[in-house]
Amino acid sequence: MQTLSVDLADRSYPIHIGAGLLDRAELLDTHLTYKRAALISNDTVFPLYGERALASLKRCGVTAVPIVIPDGEKYKSWETLDHIFDALLSHAFDRKSTLIALGGGVIGDLAGFAAATYQRGVPFIQIPTTLLAQVDSSVGGKTAINHARGKNMIGAFYQPKVVLADTNTLKTLPDREFRAGLAEVIKYGLIRDREFFVWLESNIDKIMVRDEEAMGQVILRSCENKASVVAADEREQGERALLNLGHTFGHAIETALGYGAWVHGEAVAAGMVMAAQFSQQRGHYASADLKRTVALIERAGLPLRPPGIAAERMLELMQVDKKNAGGNINLILLRAIGNAYLEPGVSQSDLLAFLRQFS
Repeated sequence: MQTLSVDLADRSYPIHIGAGLLDRAELLDTHLTYKRAALISNDTVFPLYGERALASLKRCGVTAVPIVIPDGEKYKSWETLDHIFDALLSHAFDRKSTLIALGGGVIGDLAGFAAATYQRGVPFIQIPTTLLAQVDSSVGGKTAINHARGKNMIGAFYQPKVVLADTNTLKTLPDREFRAGLAEVIKYGLIRDREFFVWLESNIDKIMVRDEEAMGQVILRSCENKASVVAADEREQGERALLNLGHTFGHAIETALGYGAWVHGEAVAAGMVMAAQFSQQRGHYASADLKRTVALIERAGLPLRPPGIAAERMLELMQVDKKNAGGNINLILLRAIGNAYLEPGVSQSDLLAFLRQFS
């Protein structure tokens, strides 16, 4: 097991990474001030790991009530959130009770938002079971639900007490979900860690067959990058915005297609290629770097361009991105591999002309 820390003064918390950690609920024990919890999961993950997690918690004296919701991005909604609240109220959970998220990014975001708002805030623990959640969404305290007009539009910054990443759960992860998680891994190399990007280029074949040693490095290095950024800029007032490379394009793709048609990492991968191409066309990103970017994303088995979506529709959806300000579209772009920046007030006419290349 390896342990990192997200340094946020009195709200700092550990990230435990290793094999078999689901059986080590004692790692959660000091973060459970009251031995009663709700285990929030979905109908794909709970049959695989739910009973094991409940048994582990029971050995530590924790009584946990399972709340199991349907699997899928389309269930990241008000309706599902209300179902969670109904279950919490029916079991008389109070402010000292803890919500534990067992699943991928959708579960983590939903459970986190429920924890942030139930009785004005209750303790929250993340047990991520997908690659995307282990390297990205479980760390940093972003919680949200989707809206028909935009992804993650309703939410809160709310940090967990601890993150427990059992790498063994990746063994049952479908190939599509595994590849989707690699998009967020590649993102760290592109925005701030050129050395990591080079390592990924050299080790992508091992990663694609889920080599245990390579995957340990992937998760550790990604979490180190995420923890460093969050500690410096918890509420995305500066550097943390760079973590959204490809997401302005990607979220528009997800919303336009209908949530779940493309999984998040697929949309982000295509969005990162688009951001790199837009950067190159504006003279900020060398052709050689663009070629390497496209090549690594392609080797990871991820899409390189969006499906046919009207440029006007893409632009409309990009106009409600959370990085925007004062009616202006702000984009995360690239100067070089490992060097991302925020470009404010991107011309909408320039952006529309660019988007027409893909419609």
